[in-house]
Amino acid sequence: MNFVVLSLFPDMIRECMNTSITGRAISGGIINLNVIDIRDFSQDKHLHVDDYPYGGGAGMVMMADPVYRACEHARSLCSDKKGRIIYMTPSGRKFDQNIAKELAEYDDLIFLCGHYEGIDERVIELEADDAISLGDFVLTGGELPAVVIMDAVSRMVPGVLTNEQSASEESFEGNLLEYPQYTRPEVFMGKSVPEVLLSGHHANIAKWRREQSLERTARLRPDLLANAVLTKNDHSFLRKINSNDNNSEGQ
Repeated sequence: MNFVVLSLFPDMIRECMNTSITGRAISGGIINLNVIDIRDFSQDKHLHVDDYPYGGGAGMVMMADPVYRACEHARSLCSDKKGRIIYMTPSGRKFDQNIAKELAEYDDLIFLCGHYEGIDERVIELEADDAISLGDFVLTGGELPAVVIMDAVSRMVPGVLTNEQSASEESFEGNLLEYPQYTRPEVFMGKSVPEVLLSGHHANIAKWRREQSLERTARLRPDLLANAVLTKNDHSFLRKINSNDNNSEGQ
């Protein structure tokens, strides 16, 4: 997987990506990271990359020319000399695990990080292949969202996780939240690890974990269940806990 990031603050990207799991993947050559400073493509002697918006208004707008040339350079670093440019913007489609899986199918991803009041719309129309948002809130720039997306996508690249099973069993896999996890000691502050996890009975453990995922999803993120892959046993369990909840409310 080849990541290319276009930013006015490249150190933000490097500091985050060169640590922990992604850092090891970069050091091991499993992931390639190129961070491009958009200022390097300014033709102004003072390296200006922003100007006042036409029509007036507060703030500054990133200029089309340096961003355009930075994008073209980024494409040249991709295997097919094209890549997929993703513009990080609150107006993009909201990022989720399904989009992470979709992006993991590409060999080259280019992240365009805006700042100030945004980027001249003309270069977005010319260069952006996609637009993605982390959610309905505003951040200072696109760097942190880009790092979040790269982290999520990296986990699906073969060899990044030491335990290949981890990627298929964590939160949102199958549109369900992950079951609770425990480790030693067996008793902490009077709270014990569930007995089933100490039993060594793998089938019972798997059943317990599945039910915990279902219960947690139904309680915390019921919206996810609409697109979850559920078995007959899953539906039966959900009806049971729903019935129990209704009975509790009626008492």
